[in-house]
Amino acid sequence: MKGAVLVAIAASIGNFLQGWDNATIAGAIVYVKEDLDLGTTVEGLVVAMSLIGATVITTCSGAISDWVGRRPMLILSSILYFISGLVMLWSPNVYVLCIARLIDGFGIGLAVTLVPIYISETAPSEIRGLLNTLPQFTGSGGMFLSYCMIFGMSLLASPSWRLMLGVLSIPSIIYFVLTVFYLPESPRWLVSKGKMLEAKRVLQRLRGIEDVSGEMALLVEGLGIGGETSIEEYIIGPADELADDHDPDSDKDRIKLYGPEQGLSWVAKPVTGQSSLALVSRHGSMVNQNMPLMDPLVTLFGSIHEKLPETGSMRSMLFPNFGSMFSTADPHSKEERWDEESLQREGEGYASEAAGGDSDDNLHSPLISRQATSMEKDMAHGSALSMRRHSSLMQGAGEPGGATGIGGGWQLAWKWSEREGEDGKKEGGFKRIYLHEEGVPGSRRGSLVSLPGADVPPVGEYVQAAALVSQPALYSKELQDQHPVGPAMVHPSQTASKGPIWAALLEPGVKHALIVGIGIQILQQFSGINGVLYYTPQILEDAGVEVLLSSMGLSSNSASFLISAFTTFLMLPCIGIGMRLMDTSGRRTLLLTTIPVLIVTLVVLVIFELVTISTVVNAAISTACVIIYFCCFVTAYGPIPNILCSEIFPTRVRGLCIAICALVYWISDIIVTYTLPVMLSAFGLAGIFGIYAVVCVISWVFVFLKVPETKGMPLEVITEFFSVGARRVAAVKNE
Repeated sequence: MKGAVLVAIAASIGNFLQGWDNATIAGAIVYVKEDLDLGTTVEGLVVAMSLIGATVITTCSGAISDWVGRRPMLILSSILYFISGLVMLWSPNVYVLCIARLIDGFGIGLAVTLVPIYISETAPSEIRGLLNTLPQFTGSGGMFLSYCMIFGMSLLASPSWRLMLGVLSIPSIIYFVLTVFYLPESPRWLVSKGKMLEAKRVLQRLRGIEDVSGEMALLVEGLGIGGETSIEEYIIGPADELADDHDPDSDKDRIKLYGPEQGLSWVAKPVTGQSSLALVSRHGSMVNQNMPLMDPLVTLFGSIHEKLPETGSMRSMLFPNFGSMFSTADPHSKEERWDEESLQREGEGYASEAAGGDSDDNLHSPLISRQATSMEKDMAHGSALSMRRHSSLMQGAGEPGGATGIGGGWQLAWKWSEREGEDGKKEGGFKRIYLHEEGVPGSRRGSLVSLPGADVPPVGEYVQAAALVSQPALYSKELQDQHPVGPAMVHPSQTASKGPIWAALLEPGVKHALIVGIGIQILQQFSGINGVLYYTPQILEDAGVEVLLSSMGLSSNSASFLISAFTTFLMLPCIGIGMRLMDTSGRRTLLLTTIPVLIVTLVVLVIFELVTISTVVNAAISTACVIIYFCCFVTAYGPIPNILCSEIFPTRVRGLCIAICALVYWISDIIVTYTLPVMLSAFGLAGIFGIYAVVCVISWVFVFLKVPETKGMPLEVITEFFSVGARRVAAVKNE
């Protein structure tokens, strides 16, 4: 995973520049005001121009990134940072300075919106939370280093605000070089545009392995939006062992499942056992009886995390006897190259050519390569899903190299079943399946003997698995009439251009995800972070810190900058703790644990603002509360809203949806920042902190009732859950 980590670090430099700029303008504005003789209104406008720029660019950044890609937008962000730094360094008057700040805001808006998307789409699901906390860490690191620079420059006889602001161009050059020469394009975006060969090469680089067939298949499946999804239960075992049971009635129920590798198959028997995922999804039982207001989607996600396989090696035990699951397939059959670039190069439709089954020269795309094999006797249309056959069948969820393991204990498979059409003719039914092992308490794998209602003989070892069954993303019913050798599929670049992208926002799963994303962004901004930042200098001044520093020969400005540097420095180890816990404790658990601490600190601040015990005691307690608030906020509530928003939307509309959430974030930021002085005069500090405490209580309730746990789950599975959960909820309401 080294490749993915380095790429995430490089991308996070965009947030480093945002933090650097925020701290720099906070310090430099003191000298700008004196030099250019600014009034209060113009001073506020200089600071606000970057917020305005970020808000404006966010309105179109998501849709454009879905069109041209994530990487070009990050390159543009680095260029805007560089240009704004040069213009601020030159600024002869306040008008030019405002234009430079506006350009800077454009760069900030692109970075804040697109870096979380980019990291989510390139990171392995097992460490996606950790890597997506990096932007918060680098942003705070940028603030700390910037405050240190400003403190050093404030000690000079005549500090230059132009130099303070212009230094931004230096790290932006580094960012530009990395985005142009090091960062690859997002593999998910590449797949959505049909650039399969390039996507394969990027994945191989990011994962550090050659065999990425399983993940490529997953990315293709992630192109679907909506669609009917059912939750089923299977008992799964090796094909040859289940074949020993010759009960004709039992044979009728058996389904043959196929993985993304050539010749890989196993047998599943539908059951009604004790799958927690299936149980909570049946007939309204998704509704938590003990907590009727809780979103059923939260219960559905929770059922998965309660039944995760044991940690440690994280090796999936879904298919222990993998050797017997391979059926014989002809490795020299015709295989298709299925890539936009190769199609353009050949100048015709799907180009077929003879290629060895083990060839890595070209990508034999998941789900697309079609061949006749010895499995014909098992399938109605004699079709088999083929990939290279040299990959290992199963690797652990935390181990690279698994072709069917897609992270978080999930596996990817397909099934082909025969059904009778309306005209009486038999036709094939092609379904995509996300499988998740449902472990039996006290055991790493299930046994048929221990499963109530299971009627398959206890021969060998099997597991019970919950399954999300849906139509494949690239299925085309029209192609069935052409009687293809295998599943009727279409090219991703064709499906990408079909239908207006805005229509996808009306899909129940997408709408549900937007409610979660927008809600948590609004509540985060109104939870008090801006007010506490605004109040911190006054608290520290009351505590006598500034007086102590002034007695050491520091000016009031220098003392203020040093205090700010110390405050941001305290954030770094706390963010580090959040990074460590993000993929173990989980996003939801961290929020539910830290938000109550925010509430307590705000309530204590209200109490000691109204009641004065002694100046020293009040100052000491207020200082402690502010520090605790900062530390808890940056551990969880700071980074998690952006992490969640980058995880819960489908690939085709991820950029658009995150742009909507980011727009809400910036508008809320502007409202909170510029209503703070008005609220201060109307309600006083005690009133403001009281309001923030109430918002934090609402935040906790919202998280508890509406925000699901997404740790360790592949992005495609998360969006599928939102889809099936939203549809089930709607169905229950209509009954």
